[in-house]
Amino acid sequence: MAQVVLECVSKTYPNGVRAVCDLSLTIADGELIVLVGPSGCGKTTTLRLIAGLETPTSGIIRIDGRVVNGEPPHRRDVAMVFQRPALYPHLNVRQNLGFGLALRDGGWPWASRARLAERRERVARTAQLLELSDLLDRRPNELSGGQQQRAALGRALVHEPAVFLLDEPLSNLDARLRMEMRRELLLLHRRLAATMVYVTHDQEEALTLGDRVVLLDKGVVQQADRPQAIYDRPISRQVAGFVGWPPMNFMEGRLVEVEGRLSLKRGMWLLPLADRQEEWQAFVGREVVLGIRPEQVRISAMASARSSLLAEVRLVERVGSFRLATLRYGEWIVTARLEGTSPAPEGSLAAVEFALVQAHLFDAETGRVLSSGRSDE
Repeated sequence: MAQVVLECVSKTYPNGVRAVCDLSLTIADGELIVLVGPSGCGKTTTLRLIAGLETPTSGIIRIDGRVVNGEPPHRRDVAMVFQRPALYPHLNVRQNLGFGLALRDGGWPWASRARLAERRERVARTAQLLELSDLLDRRPNELSGGQQQRAALGRALVHEPAVFLLDEPLSNLDARLRMEMRRELLLLHRRLAATMVYVTHDQEEALTLGDRVVLLDKGVVQQADRPQAIYDRPISRQVAGFVGWPPMNFMEGRLVEVEGRLSLKRGMWLLPLADRQEEWQAFVGREVVLGIRPEQVRISAMASARSSLLAEVRLVERVGSFRLATLRYGEWIVTARLEGTSPAPEGSLAAVEFALVQAHLFDAETGRVLSSGRSDE
């Protein structure tokens, strides 16, 4: 396996679109790193730059310490798995797995006996690893979606490359198959200790798979860190809003001090911030955004509540084992994630409590974090 290093890499297309901007990133040997972000953020372009399918406008790309900017894809010792399996329909699984090896040997089936034996052994070993041994004689149209994607992954594995590049390989599978394949990929990475760069727009997939997650937007790295660190300590409102579902609540307003108590003010409404009184005192008078995740919002029926912070329950939605309650408190609309049944019906008033020790404070103008909340760890 190998280390991958990108130094100030940029890619600008002839029409002037700058897909990647001064990207610097070191991917350690054996690391599984996930590039995530909205459509058009530059993640697939970054993958194609590493693969050699695109040429950088500027910057340096190193694989295993070797500068590969001018090298074609087949000399970079990388293997790429695309969004669609793209298996050859007239070949069975065994032939699809071995096709690239055959090309390397000058075409199918011409090769020395030793090369043919090695090719068969590698195909058999890869098929066993991906549980495809019983499917080797089937053609792609005789396989399920998950089996086809495993075969496409096997076609990359059989080469034993230094770096695996995976471009949204699970996006065309249904939810159950995606979860199963995600688990298989994670176990496969642990067995191989392979260097993998994985691209997805699914933040749940990113947080589950990655040793590290790199969040991109408009070709610029917004944050690169361990999945839990990005979730617990986002460095900007943009990162906080992208990571986590249901999305983080953002409550805009001005930090004010009323009768010695710190509060968030919007219009005539005040939200007391007693739990962060000392930490946030330095930001009094500034326009800020309070960020708090739905699971950190608690509600209870008025009859049993001691809190004086009352909000209108506008909507309650059932999502499997939990419910999402949409609440309105003054000028703010927030979502609460509730386990079990909702303690207050739609249209009623409920007492609301915010776990402010876990809340984040962002600058309203720049979106940068001013103060991070404490994590659950």
